[in-house]
Amino acid sequence: MMRPQLLRKMSARKEGRGVGRGRARGRCVTAGAGGAGPGPLRHCRGGGAAFAGAGGPGLGAMAIFSVYVVNKAGGLIYQLDHYAPRSDTEKTFSFPLDLVLRPHDERVVVAFGQRDGIRVGHAVLAINGAEVNGRFTSDGKDVLEFLSNPANYPVSIRFGRHRLSSNEKLMLASMFHSLFAIGSQLSPEVGSSGIEMLETDTFKLHCFQTLTGIKFMVLADPRQTGIDALLRKIYEIYSDFALKNPFYSLEMPIRCELFDQNLKLALEVAEKAGPFGPGS
Repeated sequence: MMRPQLLRKMSARKEGRGVGRGRARGRCVTAGAGGAGPGPLRHCRGGGAAFAGAGGPGLGAMAIFSVYVVNKAGGLIYQLDHYAPRSDTEKTFSFPLDLVLRPHDERVVVAFGQRDGIRVGHAVLAINGAEVNGRFTSDGKDVLEFLSNPANYPVSIRFGRHRLSSNEKLMLASMFHSLFAIGSQLSPEVGSSGIEMLETDTFKLHCFQTLTGIKFMVLADPRQTGIDALLRKIYEIYSDFALKNPFYSLEMPIRCELFDQNLKLALEVAEKAGPFGPGS
């Protein structure tokens, strides 16, 4: 027969293990808005003790990259860069430069050679701290000519992915509009919704088209949840602060401060809490 004291210790150990497991699950699962049941699984490390974006710069924080609104004719009427991951790399080089640089689309990019985070396709963003605009530095010097002169070495060069210009964003939005139409026509069934999501290893593109042909697109981290609800929330914000604005013309670019403010707030809520509930 076991002594009462030993039985109490064994019972305490079992209860402790049960509570520990319950807490681990609790850290990964959040309740939906209004207590409507468990919400989406959040990003966790190890045993699930860390939330992404819930506080501090954790993994996956600021996981929504940008928002696009395209009218039914394929024209970009709104675009917001919410968060752009920094991938810039700055190094000091001696002559000769051990990277092959080539002009491409009015900028100087790496055509051959990779090292220390510098990749093929990265553009020259700055030289000796001076920003580069296309193929020229801020003081008007040609980048390739400057780097071909041994007298200018050692030189500090900052590489990274180039920022899309306004014209490039307009072109890409129009291209996606065409791909959306092609996807609808390729469907074996009548009444296809078109492309709803494109997935890569670094981001997902989510698209929601309204009955009037307006497309709302969100680029987000592949691990970000609640994007479908976010797209409908953006549609709601568009209806409230753009369509109801007496100074706004349909199919034209959206320039409304209240629309901007509420959209940014919605993105922040989506990153931290996931899906939207009634009345949010």
